[in-house]
Amino acid sequence: MKLYYHPVSGYSQKVAMAFYEKEQAFEADIVNFFDEEDAADYREIHPLGKIPMLELESGELVWESSIIVEYLDTHFETGTRLIPEEKNAARRARFFERLSDLYVMASVSTIMRDPLKPEGDRDAKAVARARETLTIMFPLMNEALGQNTWALGETFSVADCAIAPALAYARKIHPYEQFTNLTAYAARIHERPSWQRVWQEAKPHFVRA
Repeated sequence: MKLYYHPVSGYSQKVAMAFYEKEQAFEADIVNFFDEEDAADYREIHPLGKIPMLELESGELVWESSIIVEYLDTHFETGTRLIPEEKNAARRARFFERLSDLYVMASVSTIMRDPLKPEGDRDAKAVARARETLTIMFPLMNEALGQNTWALGETFSVADCAIAPALAYARKIHPYEQFTNLTAYAARIHERPSWQRVWQEAKPHFVRA
């Protein structure tokens, strides 16, 4: 399997973490959107130019981080089960995953990307809305997590793969230290071996990203 991704992309990190939790190898194809030729070549494969994307041995292309994780979890019995078999637990895992992707990671990405744009393209209102969203989300997450080890309690899931990169990046740009449950959770997940591997692989790319 070939994974088109970038090691500093939060959604890519979510999928890479899932691969490591599932104990499955992948061929890494790093897409550099700061290189016009590389970005153009990738859009020949994925017209929307979104990462990550998984190419199966059959040549079939699997888009979207959530769908890639679902593919891994339903096709490989190895490692950690990321979507619980029990229906209510599966729904809750999906719920926390979507909250993280749509409101936390998306807001973090808006804040991080804005300073990289040409000055005339920057959007202060979008950044303000993103910060407002994080201000709403963090106390909600803090309450939902309570004293749980992971998002679902003692069961690690796809939700945690989604939350890990979002909190890692939010720590600097929109700190959440006042929320003790969320801070304790972040400390635990950032010690998880799969996340440690993802973060170590990202470090060499930060300066170039």
